[in-house]
Amino acid sequence: MSVFYIIATIVISIIAVILIVAITLQQSKSAGLSGALAGQSESYWSKNKSRSKEGKLERITTIAGIVFFILAILLNVGMFIK
Repeated sequence: MSVFYIIATIVISIIAVILIVAITLQQSKSAGLSGALAGQSESYWSKNKSRSKEGKLERITTIAGIVFFILAILLNVGMFIK
């Protein structure tokens, strides 16, 4: 096995755990379609969401998901290139 394969496998495993924890800690968005149709009111909470715990968890989930996806593709392509 190559060094890249071993390192990428370890990193993708760690990111998978981070994704599981970040998704589990997020609150559900129960408004669903009714919230989209009725419209959400602007509040102090919604304006400063990026600085809140929920905003940070969403950012972590997005970044970890993108890195996970890229590493999964690189590992898959690396398996066929010898």
